[in-house]
Amino acid sequence: MAKLTVYDEAGSEVGNYEIDTSQLAEKVNKQLLHDVVVMYQANSRQGSHNTRTRGEVAGSTKKMYRQKGTGNARAGSKRTNVRRGGGVARTIKPRDYSYRLNKKAIRLATRMAIRSKIDDGELVVVETLGFDEPKTQRMASVLKALGLDGKTTLVATADHDAAVYKSGRNIAGVSVQPVRELNALSVLAPRHMLVTRAALDKIKDGSFNGGE
Repeated sequence: MAKLTVYDEAGSEVGNYEIDTSQLAEKVNKQLLHDVVVMYQANSRQGSHNTRTRGEVAGSTKKMYRQKGTGNARAGSKRTNVRRGGGVARTIKPRDYSYRLNKKAIRLATRMAIRSKIDDGELVVVETLGFDEPKTQRMASVLKALGLDGKTTLVATADHDAAVYKSGRNIAGVSVQPVRELNALSVLAPRHMLVTRAALDKIKDGSFNGGE
């Protein structure tokens, strides 16, 4: 059972929050976390790399000079891969790197990632983020008050909050996501995680997709 301190936006303690991390995940399996993170990274690869073969390079196919009698090595087309501007011998072509692990493993990895943040003391709980309108300066002040100034941070909200999202998107190293969009990569990539009490309630009762 972990006991987390709850802060307000000014950084003052306003209470405690108890959560049984074993309900999130019995243990943290680093291999599973690695596999799921690599999956997300592979799925984000564009895969648009392309090099031309000698058949795709523009240029004449005419033999450059006669076979014998010049004193030079024999030479064929200027499009050969041994000449500058020619084709490439072992080309790489566009491909799709994406693949999927099963949903159960992906969801479990998300819960493990959140548990690891709690176990390592890298999760901070704020009572609420009551933004009536987008205000980057206010978000920066909240992060500074909570000791997260200048640190990579994921801000997790209970639901999609446009004001909070727009307040944090222009701050370097800060990302904002509702609980339902959390996944292992988004949780582990930043050093710290800031969650509202309402968001932590949803994480605690398991009412989120877990990155499926």
